[in-house]
Amino acid sequence: MTPGASETLMVSVSGVRGIVGKDLTPEFVAHQAAAFGALVRDGGGSAVVLARDARTSGPMFTDAARSGLQSVGCTVIDCGCIPTPTAQLAVEHHHAGGGIILTASHNPIEWNALKFVGADGLFLDQATAARLQALAAGTVPRASWDGLGSQRTDTEAVERHLSLLLALPVVDVPAIRARGFRVALDCVRGAGGTAMPQLFERLGCTVTGINLETDGRFPRPPEPIPEHLGPLGELVRASGADVGMAVDPDVDRLALVDETGRAIGEDYTLAFAVEAVLRRQRGPVVVNLSTSLVVDDAAAAHGATVARAPVGEANVARAMRAAGAVVGGEGNGGVMLPALHLGRDAPLAAALVLDLLATDRRPLSERVTARPQYAIVKAKAPRGADLAALYTALESRFADATRDRQDGLRLSWPDRWLHVRPSGTEPIVRLIAEAPTAEAAEGLVAACRATLA
Repeated sequence: MTPGASETLMVSVSGVRGIVGKDLTPEFVAHQAAAFGALVRDGGGSAVVLARDARTSGPMFTDAARSGLQSVGCTVIDCGCIPTPTAQLAVEHHHAGGGIILTASHNPIEWNALKFVGADGLFLDQATAARLQALAAGTVPRASWDGLGSQRTDTEAVERHLSLLLALPVVDVPAIRARGFRVALDCVRGAGGTAMPQLFERLGCTVTGINLETDGRFPRPPEPIPEHLGPLGELVRASGADVGMAVDPDVDRLALVDETGRAIGEDYTLAFAVEAVLRRQRGPVVVNLSTSLVVDDAAAAHGATVARAPVGEANVARAMRAAGAVVGGEGNGGVMLPALHLGRDAPLAAALVLDLLATDRRPLSERVTARPQYAIVKAKAPRGADLAALYTALESRFADATRDRQDGLRLSWPDRWLHVRPSGTEPIVRLIAEAPTAEAAEGLVAACRATLA
């Protein structure tokens, strides 16, 4: 049995998440890191990039993970507190055998997690993640005194990330700088403070920020959804900003607030990024099954097709690679650009949004109203024992819908959809629906709840 296992420990394609002091202890983290190091060594690698977000348990768990990796003979490249996409790029830069990122992303403050990155800079696929947990379930062989791993630090990871981003052909840096945008920024006291202000400075923006400290003491629920962005909206109005931008604690998701102070929803981040890329480079778009139709509309405006993949960055990344996609991501504000790397990247998303605004002087609010409007409803329910029976019942109830069982069940019609799936990060079932009106979307969720009862 893996040390520290409990009913709230979440093991999925998104990594291993749990509550600090209950599920995640230094002993547990060291054991998981040792198992990952053994996996890397089995694959012929030796170096492992280690990074974290700003959570208060991060330094302690970094020490534990470093010890676990060194105990199996791995060389540890410690990048410190940096964004998750920066760490993924660091794995590629160092030609490392993999990476461990200590972050619970958008989970509440009492959580932390280990995210495992392969040598290709992508999060582990399901088969490799299963191999890792099989190793962790047993006794991991350790190196002797003369085979222990070494360690070194990397303090240039953020600089490399930003330099690569700003050199992309789809980001017109001179055009953005010429506009002199005013940006209101909320980093929720996570790792965003290590990269986002520097990015905007290099893009010639004037930044007014809140929660830029990197102490992990989140002043609000850390997920950057509209109901959590009231203070950023107030900052936009007070500072006269052109746009408000909020990131999650590990900086792989970006949410937008328009110039009136209204949070417009995370799906628009991806829609605008898709539009910015497709103006210069045509090709397929891949998104997850829970992504809004606003992305389909943005792609259709440029003659591009949209394919859908199971939820989870690793799933979308591999689907993008298989499809030869030029851009894609997840509707939670996670933008992915293969020309940079196949990972969700909030700094990239911010640059693409500013690039779009730089060449079209319509304010953000007008860009939102220019497209067909949808209402999206996201709800949760306790996870039941037999989801397969729920899916079958829903398919029977909505026999006219197109069905997709790649990830839970997605039922879709031309202008609306319902997605029911078990969460990979919380012990719940997610119920997500979108339709032209909030009433219609809520009706789909209510029908799902009734079937659950």
